[in-house]
Amino acid sequence: MKRLVLVLLIMLLVVPVSVNAGSIGGKDNPGGVPGQWYVGDAPSFIDPNLPPIVFVHGINSSSKTWWENNDMYQTALNNGFQTAFIDVHPDKNMWDNGSIINTKIREIYNHFGQKKLVIVSHSKGGIDSQNALVHYGAHPYVSNLITLSTPHYGSQLADLAYSGWASWLSGILGSKNDATYSLQTGYMNSYRTQTDQNINRSRNPVYTLAGTSWGSFGSSLYWGGLYLRSYGTNDGAVTVANSRLPYSTEVRVSNWNHTTVREGRTFQYFRPFLTTSQTQGFALSEVSATMEPIEDEPTNITALHRGGEYKVQAKEVFSVEENVQKLELDWLSDKHTKDIEVISPSGVVYNNFQHAVDKEIFKGGHHHTFQIPNPEYGNWTVKAKKDSAAYLMTVAFNTDLNDEIVLEEATYELKNKGNKVKDFNVDVKINKDGKAQATFGMKVAKKGKVSVNFKEEGVYTITMDVKGKTKNGNDFERTIVKSVYIDKDGKRY
Repeated sequence: MKRLVLVLLIMLLVVPVSVNAGSIGGKDNPGGVPGQWYVGDAPSFIDPNLPPIVFVHGINSSSKTWWENNDMYQTALNNGFQTAFIDVHPDKNMWDNGSIINTKIREIYNHFGQKKLVIVSHSKGGIDSQNALVHYGAHPYVSNLITLSTPHYGSQLADLAYSGWASWLSGILGSKNDATYSLQTGYMNSYRTQTDQNINRSRNPVYTLAGTSWGSFGSSLYWGGLYLRSYGTNDGAVTVANSRLPYSTEVRVSNWNHTTVREGRTFQYFRPFLTTSQTQGFALSEVSATMEPIEDEPTNITALHRGGEYKVQAKEVFSVEENVQKLELDWLSDKHTKDIEVISPSGVVYNNFQHAVDKEIFKGGHHHTFQIPNPEYGNWTVKAKKDSAAYLMTVAFNTDLNDEIVLEEATYELKNKGNKVKDFNVDVKINKDGKAQATFGMKVAKKGKVSVNFKEEGVYTITMDVKGKTKNGNDFERTIVKSVYIDKDGKRY
């Protein structure tokens, strides 16, 4: 008996035990507890050559995203892979979540008998995971990192949350948190420098996938796609350009949206990169730790924004120029508002809209989306009735005029490139970390430069409202939002 007790004691000391591990779907799974991790069912045959897959979720989500209304977990199991799932904070930055992932990766590595792991991450989970590998030293326990629509260069939707028009609503919805703050494009450009020049960055190959679909009309991703199209092809939450890294391998870009990109349908494409060693042909020594960032492209201005708070009734009036093929209007509010009207210049009333609840940056917000083909030019009116609410109105214009005015990313110059626009004025609002800092206006004939001479550390969000006249003398309006990050040394990103 003494010998048996001694043997059991030795086993307890030798065999790794994790108090944070649970099994998915079981009674031990409370769901969404940061720092908890779960083990999937074991496949019928465990191939020693296949690495366990560790799944990491994104912003405003939890580990359940991989198996609730999603066949990704089942697909991995059917393909013979052992699996684990980590819960991180849905509203914290990459530094907080990277620390959690670092600790859990080591536990999971030991749990599976010290087999190297592959991380498959969705959205911001890819940033959190790379942070654990690079900045916290988890790289020895992982072979490859696979990111599914990860905003490696941030998301312009995060910029919007801190803008002059959306700041009130995002504050009420709780969208202004550490996670959203860290996803602003200015901040992420600074983060990329810190990460991409770190020697640990080249320890693990990175493989990326991205989507180009927005989902169905009226959905929150459809609205996100409308907004992001000014910045390029996107999946309703992240642009394809921002999902790439200069030193990563792009596995595939396809017609997934930000939700379907994490479903089992993408497994077949990243399956070849689920290996315990570096993929053949990838030489880490050939990868420079000082890669140049992706070059910025001029940004077309395709939409108009207005927002704020109202009691009893809100009223917005905006201009539509001639030759607009389609108007898509989204009224995003903290409350579901059934009484909304869009009124044309001749008095035609539109009140049929699609309703959806946001699940991404503006989680919990209510989208009310209208689609109006061939709208007449002139002044349009939107009326919304509710006891009190906060809102963000987005009007997306489908027209050739969108190609006329562009913003040069590097110089912050607004340029009139074509012959459809006579001239325009620009009203500029600047917020610092979500709080108003300055407002000013400027008149532009062919081009004008917005001053960004900031000195204090923080993220500055620049909201530019463009108002002008077409060559035919009709009014038009547009809005563009950009962020700039100033670090503690005064360097601008």
